[in-house]
Amino acid sequence: MPKNTKTKVKNSETLEQKLWKSADKLRKNIDAAEYKHILLGLIFLKYISDAFESLHQKLIAGEGEYEGADPEDKDEYKAENVFFVPPEARWSTLQAQAKLPDIGQRVDEAMEAIEQENPKLLKGILAKVYGQQKLDSASLGGLIDLIGSAKLIGDTKTSSEQLELDIDQNAQKLQQADILGQVYEYFLGQFALAEGKKGGQFYTPESVVRVLVEMLEPYQGRVFDPCCGSGGMFVQSEKFIAAHQGRIDDISIYGQESNETTYKLCRMNLAIRGIDGSNIKWNPEGSFLNDAHKDLKADFVIANPPFNDSDWGGELLRKDGRWRYGVPPVGNANFAWVQHFLYHLAPTGAAGFVLSNGSLSSNTGGEGEIRQALVEADLVDCIVMLPTQLFYNTGIPACLWFLSRYKNGNKNRNRQGEVLFIDASELGYMVNRRNRAFTDEDIEQIAGTYHTWKRKPSPSPSPSPSPSQREGHRGDYKDIKGFCKSATLADIQKHNFVLTPGRYVGIPEEEDDGIPFEEKMGELTAQLAAQMQEAAQLDEEIKVQLAKVGFDLEVES
Repeated sequence: MPKNTKTKVKNSETLEQKLWKSADKLRKNIDAAEYKHILLGLIFLKYISDAFESLHQKLIAGEGEYEGADPEDKDEYKAENVFFVPPEARWSTLQAQAKLPDIGQRVDEAMEAIEQENPKLLKGILAKVYGQQKLDSASLGGLIDLIGSAKLIGDTKTSSEQLELDIDQNAQKLQQADILGQVYEYFLGQFALAEGKKGGQFYTPESVVRVLVEMLEPYQGRVFDPCCGSGGMFVQSEKFIAAHQGRIDDISIYGQESNETTYKLCRMNLAIRGIDGSNIKWNPEGSFLNDAHKDLKADFVIANPPFNDSDWGGELLRKDGRWRYGVPPVGNANFAWVQHFLYHLAPTGAAGFVLSNGSLSSNTGGEGEIRQALVEADLVDCIVMLPTQLFYNTGIPACLWFLSRYKNGNKNRNRQGEVLFIDASELGYMVNRRNRAFTDEDIEQIAGTYHTWKRKPSPSPSPSPSPSQREGHRGDYKDIKGFCKSATLADIQKHNFVLTPGRYVGIPEEEDDGIPFEEKMGELTAQLAAQMQEAAQLDEEIKVQLAKVGFDLEVES
């Protein structure tokens, strides 16, 4: 497949970019890791306050279903899945106090008050760091004004092309457009960039999440991420359902996170979109040593576990019941994660996750034997090779694994004994000097190939087609040299159970330009002769010029 040279050009800055630039100026000397909680906490507060105010105004008006309702009755808000915000914590109150010298303390008190009013979902989740001396009141007041009523002037070619962006609109429009949700997600990515390796631990790039979600199609059932970071997998799953007119209530999410700070970010990320995060659990031991969902059998597992983690407690788990396909090495958790995912997978479930490329070929510590056992059990469904520079926190080459327990013909598919290999290493475009992302077309190409392959023609059509079937991924699958290959288990055995896609898809065929080989060779030979003659002339000219300055080339050489 020819190398993808697509680029993405944006003619103007988005709202998220403008807000980020302005907010970053107010950061001053505060580390990104600390500033993250300050800024994201304010966005969260603004969002839930907007939702509250929208319903509050309806209750005050008392029309229709709200006739006779008490605007300060907490149960009214609970019934509508809206957080109750006490008067002292409402955004209008805080923005009116933004210039006061004790505004930091007031924001901390507002966060505490909101937690007390909504203990089940928010207790201990919100940041209370606004009274710190390092965050001066003027900067904090500036942030509150920025988020509350941001009027940003865009960079323009002429003074007449000024663009004003005001995000202090009514809450209903904000919620419908998910504007603050988009801002929150964008800021998570920017903080991951600013923090480098540490930041990447809580953020999976949107491109990677979208590929996983579009391929897995988690539109109904239980979705589980045992290393959930800031919750990006769940947010994209909800977006997938919304994009296909599904019901949000058709799925339930379960997660676990060992980093308490990241866990709080996840809960806020979900709450800002009205997603129930009560089944997201935190404990410092982590999923291996203290599985928070021991009895869960999920319909979908979707995850981005830490790459090549050597500090996972493997020495304490040598006889763990999860290691059905082989005991993973103490020094690398890759295949511990794989088997943890399988342990939690329902009988007809599917898993999609990120691993380092080493997982495809390593034989260290018995990893080769585990990989072979997975292949022979016909659990490996698809392997996708990713391009470099997708991740903010590492340069380690990565791939996507897809495991499936329903390859044997049920759910309108019949790919038993086959594995699809996709080499997407040449796709994507450079967002900046450091990072790459997929275009919508790239994601459609990868996911579409998988769904076309997966929906192998069957005598009995599905009575309830999935979104991918409805969208037209029903055609006959064909291998494409350099991009995709459907390999049998016998093919994989010939390669000693190495799963690197390049071994199977081969080298892309050169495009035929219609020029005969003999003619091409004649042109190339003539060009070479001309270049050699030009090189000889340049050599002679150099000798003449050196002689003029008394330099004897023969002697010096």
